[in-house]
Amino acid sequence: MKKIALTLGLFISMATLGFAQEGHSANDGHNHGAAAVPQTTTPVSLADIKMDKTTHDYGNIMQGGNGECEFKFVNNGKEPLVITNCQGSCGCTVPQCPKEPILPGKSGLIKVKYDTNRVGGIYKTVTVTSNAKSGNVVLTIKGNVEQKPVEETFPQNKTSQGAPVEKKG
Repeated sequence: MKKIALTLGLFISMATLGFAQEGHSANDGHNHGAAAVPQTTTPVSLADIKMDKTTHDYGNIMQGGNGECEFKFVNNGKEPLVITNCQGSCGCTVPQCPKEPILPGKSGLIKVKYDTNRVGGIYKTVTVTSNAKSGNVVLTIKGNVEQKPVEETFPQNKTSQGAPVEKKG
């Protein structure tokens, strides 16, 4: 008798649970006990950056030559432009970006120095991260570093100190 009562109780419990879950799914629009998550969006910045150029071509430069160049830009947005990071693609390309905010309508300068002691082709980038609504800007430097000509040194003659002295014996 106990077995029958236990089996019947178990059957009724399972049936009740099965009917209680009917008609609901995760995507039915009901809040199934989860805390409501507010919908937030990142405000879009009104700052923007306009570069005068995005590529600098050194052409052919001599090893050890001047590897500096400049990229000019204007904040053509409606709020201050803040450059948060300037990163060269390798250690041989070192950018310098303004640390202070650039007001709307004002211009700024990004300086890049390339190590010209490395002989061969140049194709490097600088990524400029800012609050500009247009997103990150990638600047490119390119060119070719030619090896400096080897200067041959000729043996130098010692200056004579007069005629040899005759030893007397």
